[in-house]
Amino acid sequence: MPTADGAALRRSLLSWFDQVKRPLPWRATRDPYAIWLSEVMSQQTRVETVIPYYEKFLSYYPTVRHLAEAPVEEVLGHWSGLGYYRRARMLHRTAHEVVARHDAEFPPDRDALEALPGIGPYTAGAVASIAFDAQASVVDGNVVRVFARLFDDSTDARTPRGMSHFRARADALVVGDRPGDWNQALMELGATVCVPREPRCMLCPVASHCAGRERGTAAELPRLSKKAKPVPAAFDALVIAREAEGDVWLAERKPEGLFGGLLEPPLFDVAPSLAEASHAAGLRVDAPLGVVAHTLSHRKLAVSVHRASLPSLAAPVFVLPEAYVALHRVPWPLPPGTRVSTLARKILALALET
Repeated sequence: MPTADGAALRRSLLSWFDQVKRPLPWRATRDPYAIWLSEVMSQQTRVETVIPYYEKFLSYYPTVRHLAEAPVEEVLGHWSGLGYYRRARMLHRTAHEVVARHDAEFPPDRDALEALPGIGPYTAGAVASIAFDAQASVVDGNVVRVFARLFDDSTDARTPRGMSHFRARADALVVGDRPGDWNQALMELGATVCVPREPRCMLCPVASHCAGRERGTAAELPRLSKKAKPVPAAFDALVIAREAEGDVWLAERKPEGLFGGLLEPPLFDVAPSLAEASHAAGLRVDAPLGVVAHTLSHRKLAVSVHRASLPSLAAPVFVLPEAYVALHRVPWPLPPGTRVSTLARKILALALET
């Protein structure tokens, strides 16, 4: 029976990684700041999407001190389009803490890294092992999948007990030389060979160690409890434009909550909220131009897009929904670096480009 333990497994996987690893830009550095940035950007985002954002972001903020000293609104602008905007706000906060508490130097110790706001066990392990050669493990979806198949392990990783179980496995296997490469090799294997559907066992460098392959269970693993489906939610979006002057009025979200700190055409609960607000402001609102669909991790949005033209140079005056703090006049087309979400870009495109 195959075994997933021992030096032979490490040799096989590290040898494979040395030969086939993807030339990702953050693999060409040992700078903990750059490695941390890549790990945060890669959370819930495809590597192909991350690479151009990562390279541009580093050109704007080459060090953690540059990032800490930048206004958070500017940081959100450079993050625009990458999604999960809470990551950007937390990134900025963490940079402040690294500068204030560690004189702009990331601590090499996993526990010290995890004590920083916004850095959890996975990111702390990645930075400690890759940048500092610390024997610190990482566990993400790719690693869980690899371990579940290697050990023919049906533990549910979506429970706290299950994650603790897989972290214990990871801690036992990270001990040895090249801990950072070991962690990256596990993630690379999960991303390119030990994939969720139809694992490519014929290409796997550790197939001879895999109990799941031997027992015919690999394709069924890992066993995960079902995620909750996104909840449908409907809104009306109001695009207020003064096309002759080439500008648009966007509402700023409160810092906390969905799309915190970003600008967007204000979203209203479905009628009569929009009708009441626009009537009170003296705006004539067009019939819906169409519906924008946008799925988040927890909500499935259907946004009916309305357009209103301002009759004068005066700013629109009406009561914004509770989610917003202010209304801003912004040039149209939007200047580069404007802090808007992909959803806001979809709404504006429908209202002003069709």
